[in-house]
Amino acid sequence: MRNIYIGDVGVAVQYMQLALNRAGFPVEINGQFDRNTCSVLRTFLGDGVGCYVDRAAWTKLIPYLKGYTTHIITAGETLWGIADTYDTQVSAILTANPSVDAMNLQAGTRIYVPFSFALVDERVPYTSILTEYILEGLQVRYPFLVSGCIGKSVMGKEVCYVQIGEGNTEVCYNACFHANEWITTPVLLKFAEEYAKAYAEGEELYGEDTETLFREFRLYLIPMVNPDGADLVNNVIRNEDYLEQTRAIAADYPFIPYPNGWKANINGIDLNLQFPAGWENAKEIKFEQGFTTPAPRDYVGEAPLSAVESINMYRFTTSHDFQLILAYHTQGEVIYWKYLDYEPENSRRIAEYFGRVSGYQVEETPYASGYAGYKDWFIEAYNRPGYTIEAGLGENPLSMEQFPQIYHDNRLILLGGMTQL
Repeated sequence: MRNIYIGDVGVAVQYMQLALNRAGFPVEINGQFDRNTCSVLRTFLGDGVGCYVDRAAWTKLIPYLKGYTTHIITAGETLWGIADTYDTQVSAILTANPSVDAMNLQAGTRIYVPFSFALVDERVPYTSILTEYILEGLQVRYPFLVSGCIGKSVMGKEVCYVQIGEGNTEVCYNACFHANEWITTPVLLKFAEEYAKAYAEGEELYGEDTETLFREFRLYLIPMVNPDGADLVNNVIRNEDYLEQTRAIAADYPFIPYPNGWKANINGIDLNLQFPAGWENAKEIKFEQGFTTPAPRDYVGEAPLSAVESINMYRFTTSHDFQLILAYHTQGEVIYWKYLDYEPENSRRIAEYFGRVSGYQVEETPYASGYAGYKDWFIEAYNRPGYTIEAGLGENPLSMEQFPQIYHDNRLILLGGMTQL
């Protein structure tokens, strides 16, 4: 995280304010490093230095973004005492440290201590930085999760996943193919957190037995396919070479707002127009619309699978045996379920179920955007159910004010991607 100073505004300031709130030092999460935030920060840090957040200050703040800290057990301590010190639950500590015997603590042992708040916040924008912190926090809180990365972005950021379950039936959900659709990232992260928490506590998830889900399915969630793009839209990129590149690309398309209208990867390639399913058709359509060079959106690239992030998704998919995929986008409150005349077994039935539980319309993909998408390629290559979910309403990027409604509408779709197979 970069240094921030009084007078600064933006996402980094929001993350600092979020951490302060979680640490018990309430401040408005408005993205403005104002005098009130300065006063609260000084109280948190316990010193009278100037108002700035440097590496040392971030070291104290970041545990509240990752959702856990570490503690070295001393002689005579109990888990109940440790839980009281950190205002958390013994059960959460035991889940995070499955090898610890609560009745026989060993002095000098370092343990993870999860905080009691939910990891996925519903007030701040999502970047690759926060996504990375949350994935780490989920792995610590719930060590039965499996995490890994499918590759790296153009700028070298890792594109990671979390796996829940150990069954033979594999399912995959992804989000944030498009940069200004980053609000889909916390949709997957929140579902992962709710599912993991319910399983750890032996509870149902929206009426479904989590032990059965865990035993029968292996769910892969890729919450941010396009981390560079999401960071560009949220103004957290500091590499001037890449910023200058994107400004030059945007200058050729002045009718697209910069950076809010950016959907592509950092090189100006639309990642969801990169797959070998009618790519030439997509090229013809988009070239007719004027997208003939790298652009903030709708440029198909020089060839299918020429963008590293799309290659990541292609290779990850071909290395698995996914029975169903969900690709999360915004906006429109609509579910697209077909590619050309392909109609995989049960795909219509599942689509209609998704529509009933979400209130979204179930439609065939419009011709102008009906080729070269990830969902299109998956259906063509595997003849299995694949869906593009267009969540929310309005102009991208959608405000986090919509997130509670978006998640409510989609939680049973996310569950049904397993239960309806």
